[in-house]
Amino acid sequence: MSAIDEIKQRLDIVQVVSDYVPLQKSGRNYRALCPFHPEKNPSFFVFPDRQSWHCFGACNTGGDIFSFVMRKEGIDFSEALKLLASKAGVSLTAFSGNGKKENKSKEERIFQINEATAAYYHELLLSTSAGESVRHYLNQRGLSLETIKNFQLGISPEGWETLKKHLLNQGYEESDLLAAGLLVEQDDKSTRDRFRNRLMFPIRNIDGKLVGFGARALDGSTPKYLNSPQTMVFDKSSILYGIDRAKQAIRQSNQAIIVEGYMDVIIAHQYGWQNVVASMGTSITEKQLATFKNLTRNLVIALDPDTAGTEAVFRGGELIDKVIPFSTAVYGWVKYEDAYKAEVKAVLLPENKDPDEIIKEDPELWRNVIENARPIIDFIFDTFTARANMEDATQKSLLVEKFTPLLLEIRDPVRQAHYVDRLAKYLKIDHRTLEDVLRKAKAQQKRLSKWQMQEATLKHQGQIVPNSGLIEQYCLALLLQYPGLRTEVRELSPDCFEQSENKELFLKWQECTSIDQLKGKLDTVLQEYLEKILSKEFPSVIRESETMRHHALQDCIIRLHEKRLRNLEIKRRELLAMEAEIGGVDAELARLEEQGIEVSTKLKEVFSRQNDLRQQLSRRWDR
Repeated sequence: MSAIDEIKQRLDIVQVVSDYVPLQKSGRNYRALCPFHPEKNPSFFVFPDRQSWHCFGACNTGGDIFSFVMRKEGIDFSEALKLLASKAGVSLTAFSGNGKKENKSKEERIFQINEATAAYYHELLLSTSAGESVRHYLNQRGLSLETIKNFQLGISPEGWETLKKHLLNQGYEESDLLAAGLLVEQDDKSTRDRFRNRLMFPIRNIDGKLVGFGARALDGSTPKYLNSPQTMVFDKSSILYGIDRAKQAIRQSNQAIIVEGYMDVIIAHQYGWQNVVASMGTSITEKQLATFKNLTRNLVIALDPDTAGTEAVFRGGELIDKVIPFSTAVYGWVKYEDAYKAEVKAVLLPENKDPDEIIKEDPELWRNVIENARPIIDFIFDTFTARANMEDATQKSLLVEKFTPLLLEIRDPVRQAHYVDRLAKYLKIDHRTLEDVLRKAKAQQKRLSKWQMQEATLKHQGQIVPNSGLIEQYCLALLLQYPGLRTEVRELSPDCFEQSENKELFLKWQECTSIDQLKGKLDTVLQEYLEKILSKEFPSVIRESETMRHHALQDCIIRLHEKRLRNLEIKRRELLAMEAEIGGVDAELARLEEQGIEVSTKLKEVFSRQNDLRQQLSRRWDR
């Protein structure tokens, strides 16, 4: 792991930005008056899920923690790197070679610190007067003392340095506590406890190692729930709460039940449902899905019956629209089913009832709910067709458009035919009409199959570049390793690079005429990052063909433009919905709508360029 990556893992953008700007919670995100230009209504937003910020006002720009600090402090990337490294407790001199062994030692140190912290919090809950009210609260929630001990629940004290002093007295270093995410560094370089006056949930990975904490506020403070920040050992997107305790039961029952909250898991285990895990309050990620591969092929999603819970089944990072919140996560479930011969089901819980409430109040109802879980595609059909007007031809057409890619993802012809027939009945159309749509979609895929050779240019060790960060690296690798491509970057703006380190490298590259000159402009950390980019290997089709290098670069540029615009549109839609819900200022709503029109226009231009590139490649392979 590079110094840049470790800094990003240790520092949370909300904490970094709030050191400069007072942030106000707004749904899942935070808002403030923009610190970069004068304004009366807040247009500056921080998105913790994406670890990014964006000003929708006069600035109309955004970025990550590095770009924010650079702009706020008026410093360059190298200076921001040093400042944030100091804040994160990362030694930049340690990243010069033998890193794997050192990182392993650091990980073990963090595990030890987390165990010592959990033991301390647990003792405070069980043996102090401060813990008495919390024990009473847990008793009211239905938790037995045995369960509290089994899950090692605890409380964090109210003091600003109570945990810090306790662990320092045990011989741990302050830098280690920062690395574990247990301390927060302030502007004056002093540190304080991250968790104060909260009910603490230790979080363990599948091997039982304590990687971080979930914390529920006890005094009404916000946020209500707070997790450990990303660290060397804690990645929220890859952890399933309770998986260490549930793995054996999942294997034995050949089924995993996925809920949202800590208490849902704990109550379920207490009442004998030990194959239950939680998705940490987010939609299921590919990393979390990978955990189930060796445990079971049968998954049941049982999420809270509110709107957010329902959408969490489908959210894969973005919602296509508000009417039909369909996303790539749906395809992920279907691919998972096909790839592992698995079966994914979903349950719609009774209104206003969380899983833990149902399990306690009516165990038989819970059993019936799980047993009557519906296959995920049936659940999707039921959910979305229930919202559509079947007498409206436009809505029917939109549903067909949304469901066609999903039906094409079903590789089993019998299953596909079954769902084609079901969807046709839902939409009250002849199934032959839907089959014709699928045939045309398949034919289009075949016509573009030769273009898939182009996708080989974005493969490395058999993997297609999956996200903007890797596409950025791939684009830089092409430019750095093949100087002849320099003339091809007229449409490549520094703003296309969302990751500050990639943007900085691109800007420096533009100023230089050789790799040696470029190296002379970079500090040690970016020199190491440059070497990583230069060491990237390309497939033979790239190495041997100047034309394919040209097409590969053009594809990267188009993808980067698309990703930037899509991310902007996702953020804009979230804010538009939030503004409308809270009765936002008319001017704000109008401005966000106007930005949406502009983004949509630019996206259409990107799609047109993508189509042109595909046609060029198709003609090339036809010759």
